[in-house]
Amino acid sequence: MTQLDPHAALIYTMVVVSAADGSMDDDELRAIGDIVRHLPAFTGFDENELPRIAEACAALLADEDGFETVITIISENLPDKLRETAYAIACDIAAANLEVDEDEMTILQQIRWRLSIDRLTATAIERGSRARHQTV
Repeated sequence: MTQLDPHAALIYTMVVVSAADGSMDDDELRAIGDIVRHLPAFTGFDENELPRIAEACAALLADEDGFETVITIISENLPDKLRETAYAIACDIAAANLEVDEDEMTILQQIRWRLSIDRLTATAIERGSRARHQTV
């Protein structure tokens, strides 16, 4: 299976959620860039690598079983200490365009299950994401 460093696994997580509805809109792409620039988990990451990593993930997603393949790669490469972080940024990407559609919900559920995020923790993360993206 594909070997990823933790930064790439987190980026794959954001890309798979963004692509869940069949497109990656500008709000989601901006959110991915913002997260990479500001989240402490990306300290030391070269932002210039973001397009290459995102494109590699997108290429995998184009395959017939792409979503399952990418989620497997994420779960096999993400350190335990970053699993909740991955789920939190996945929720933030899903909420970036201020609506979470059914396809994104399905991917979030698959990520939650594959990363072994318990329901109570997932609910707290989801509520925090919803609060951060609430409009006036």
